[in-house]
Formats: sequence, structure tokens, C-alpha cells
Amino acid sequence: MTAEFPAARPRRLRRTPAMRRMVTGTRLHPAELILPVFVKEGISEPQQVGSMPGVVQHTRDSLRKAVSEAAEVGVGGVMLFGIPAVKDGHGSAADDPEGITQRALRDVVSEVGDALVVMADTCLDEVTDHGHCGILTPDGEVDNDATLDRYVSMALAQVRAGSQMVSPSGMMDGQVGAIRAGLDAAGFAHIPIMAYAAKYASAFFGPFRDAVETPKDFGDRKAYQQDPAGPRGEALREVRLDLAEGADIVMVKPALAYLDILREVRDTVEVPVAAYQVSGEYAMIEAAAANGWIDRDRAIMESLVAIRRAGADLILTYWAAEVARRI
Repeated sequence: MTAEFPAARPRRLRRTPAMRRMVTGTRLHPAELILPVFVKEGISEPQQVGSMPGVVQHTRDSLRKAVSEAAEVGVGGVMLFGIPAVKDGHGSAADDPEGITQRALRDVVSEVGDALVVMADTCLDEVTDHGHCGILTPDGEVDNDATLDRYVSMALAQVRAGSQMVSPSGMMDGQVGAIRAGLDAAGFAHIPIMAYAAKYASAFFGPFRDAVETPKDFGDRKAYQQDPAGPRGEALREVRLDLAEGADIVMVKPALAYLDILREVRDTVEVPVAAYQVSGEYAMIEAAAANGWIDRDRAIMESLVAIRRAGADLILTYWAAEVARRI
């Protein structure tokens, strides 16, 4: 039995900022935020990403500074995306010890040490000339099993360069198990895997593809990323498969359009759950705020609170350092 109006007045707990702060049910903490950063080979100054105001392709020097600042404000981790000067169909830069991602990893680890978790995206889309997440067959399809071999080699190169976590994002079947076996065999059983377990073929990835310079004619990734209107239970099946293969953290990507999936995953698993507030989510808020249509700071915080409330333990967001300073 519950009281009704006039005895029940929920507004009593909303009257003052102090009261609202005391009873809040969803809190953000800097350590739960992960900052994605782009670093490009062969540039002398940071380059603005046109579709992501405030986000740049870093030089190695500016990357060191950005990661150091993130560590100073308590951000929990950084996710590196390396953009090589030369790309090819095999993604040769992915496992080259002198590739931009590996060099950037060494830079960052030497700069911040263990002040935050340093990781890199373990996928081929940033380093292939066709822009897909894997090796292509002669008829243009992504070869799942050949791609797994590349992922293992890429993961080992990243870990040897200092990556403290491996993050396979290509949605290849068996990617977590292949990487786990490869890491263990090479003596890296202590390195965790954050699996992009439920990743959708989303329109919200558009600005990211500008940032990593994906070819405009690459097609789409609907043959390996999940369909937004796909079968019921598909996301949980993917998550369970990744956990069975050895994932330590599972991720839902994008975040805001998939809060229902995020909630389902959080209610099902017993490992940390991450969500990626992707480039399109970032760009929409920045664009609307630039036009004076919404309050930028409030919209940023509201979107992050929604993701946290839906069940995310960790949030990848391009606003990580800014929000960490604010909270």
C-alpha cells in the first residue's frame, strides 16, 4: 500500500540542489570514462575532424599531451585509433612494430604509465585501403577466418607495444577466442579483452569514418555487424559467445539508440559492461548546440546519465576529459 496525493508529494525530494544531489540514483565518475583518440602518421599539427567539432587527428606529440591531461583529471582509460600514412588491402600497419598505433602506444605508456588504462582498437578498418574490418576475398566479401589471423597478429603487436587491454571491434565470428588463444600462447594470459560484443551496422558511425579516413566508396558492414532490426535475442547470443571465448568486458555500440540492448546485457552478465557513445551521437549534440537549439552542457550530461542509468559500467565518449573536469 502506498500513499497518494496529498500525502504523497514526490516533489519534496526535488526542492533544492542539495536535496537532489543527496538522493540521486545515477552518478558519473571520471574513472568510468574512456577517451577515444585519433593519431595520424605524418602530420606536423593536429588536424580538425570536420564532422566532429573539437575532435582532432593528433600528432604523436599532441597525443601525449591529450592523454596526460586526461590522466590528470582522472579519466579511466584511453582508446587509440591509429591512421597510417599508407594503407593497403592487408592492413600491414596493423601489426608493424613501427606502425603508427604501436608507436603511439609506446609514446602514451611512457607518458602516463599506469595512471590510466591504455588500449587500442583491434580492428583493420583504420588501416586497410578498402575500409572494411577484415581481409577481402577476390569477390569482395570479408573473409572471417583469414581476418582472425590478422587480429591475433595485431593484438600481439599492440600488447608488445604496451597496450594494457585488447579491444576487438570487427564483429568477426570467433574473434575473442582466437585472440585469447594467441595472447595466452605468447605469454600474455594477464591481458584482458574488452569485446565489442553487440555492435550494430549503424548510421551513427559516419563522422568516425571521416576521422579515420575510410574510403567513401567502401560500401557497408551489414554482412558482419548486427542489423538494428535483427532477430530478438541476437545481441545476447553474441555476448554469451564472446564470454564463452574469454571476454573480460563486453560492449554495446552505439549507446543511445540501443539503451534497451544495454539494459538486457547488464541484467544478463556478471562482467563489466561498456557502451560507446559514438561519433554520430557526439556530432548531433555539437551541431544542435552550435545552432543554439539545445543547451550543450546539459545535453552532454543528460546523454551520459542515460547511458549509465541503462546499465553501462564504462562509457567511451569523446567528452571524457571535459566531463571528468566537470564532475
